[in-house]
Amino acid sequence: MILAVTAMVRDEIDLIDAWVEHHRAQGVDVIIVTDNASEDGTREALQAHADAGHLVLLHDPVHRKQQGTVVTQMARDAAVLHGADWVVNADADEFLVPVDRTLTLKDVFTRLDPAIRSFTVPVVNLIGPLAESGAGFDRLVWRDDRSPEDLAAAGLLAHPTHNAVHIGSADVVVAQGNHIVTIESKGSPPPGLELEVLHLPWRSWRQVERKVAMAGAGYQANPDLNPSPNHHGMRDFLRLKEGTLLPYAAARHVDADAAVRSGLIEDTFLRDELYGLGLSSGTEESPLDGRLAMVASDAGRALVSRDRAFERRDREAEASEHELRRAVEALEVRLRQVEGELSAQKARRVVRLVDAVSERTRRGRKRSG
Repeated sequence: MILAVTAMVRDEIDLIDAWVEHHRAQGVDVIIVTDNASEDGTREALQAHADAGHLVLLHDPVHRKQQGTVVTQMARDAAVLHGADWVVNADADEFLVPVDRTLTLKDVFTRLDPAIRSFTVPVVNLIGPLAESGAGFDRLVWRDDRSPEDLAAAGLLAHPTHNAVHIGSADVVVAQGNHIVTIESKGSPPPGLELEVLHLPWRSWRQVERKVAMAGAGYQANPDLNPSPNHHGMRDFLRLKEGTLLPYAAARHVDADAAVRSGLIEDTFLRDELYGLGLSSGTEESPLDGRLAMVASDAGRALVSRDRAFERRDREAEASEHELRRAVEALEVRLRQVEGELSAQKARRVVRLVDAVSERTRRGRKRSG
């Protein structure tokens, strides 16, 4: 059984070494990475891994959010060029792991029945205190199982969408985001072989700032993509341009005390695995000033509360407008009915008048005759 993992990456120097070594330690046979013109040292780090035989490195310098096309080609290459039986398409901030941590990915996929063809894997965000920079494997150790209400208060719409895993195929198409593939699912992993993705989407303020800027510019450069202004990436891009992104980003994080109060579960697997592999927890950490972090988080939650109030007002106004439009339409229908009734009455009166004139004419002729 050959297991392959693909990823399209750009400027992920803070965790790219950890990402590669994690998947190697988990028994992945083939790692295919397309570097999207990184400028922070990621390309050089990947080249070192490629030179050591750890992965296959490809390059695509275009910045137009063409992830779907690029990942589809890597997934097909995994099957055609490397004989992959199973393919995982990931991002550099996504670490696939077995739910049963006594197993490796190799253990799980060796036991999976390929007849299930494809299935989806839940994605769990890891959160913690916000820092100025750094990968945050030591900080981001809380599984984000917050309720929908708590997510909304932090400015988040929902938990992440599941990722798709599939058998090797020369014809597979992977949709933008890696959440959907064209290979129909015929089942799910049986109990004991479940998987999950540990996701680190907001590792530091500098990483969030850079990621949002790149994503927004990529969407703007690709006329084939038309994301809604409410798309989380586009909303953050507008906030970045307005200069308000930092408080929104800070509001998504929790410190240890808040995590405990919220009943979140601590998950140190990635941190412990890296230390077990003899690696550090990523690039050097640069903490955010505690007072600044607190003020930014409070400001972010206030902004989120304001936004939700505006959204409620807009929804209520839209509902009122909709009701008014329906009332006007009902009045227009009734008006047409009345006009029809009046027209019918007028027509009957005309007929009666004509009949009366005709009768008088007939009688006049009789008298004159």
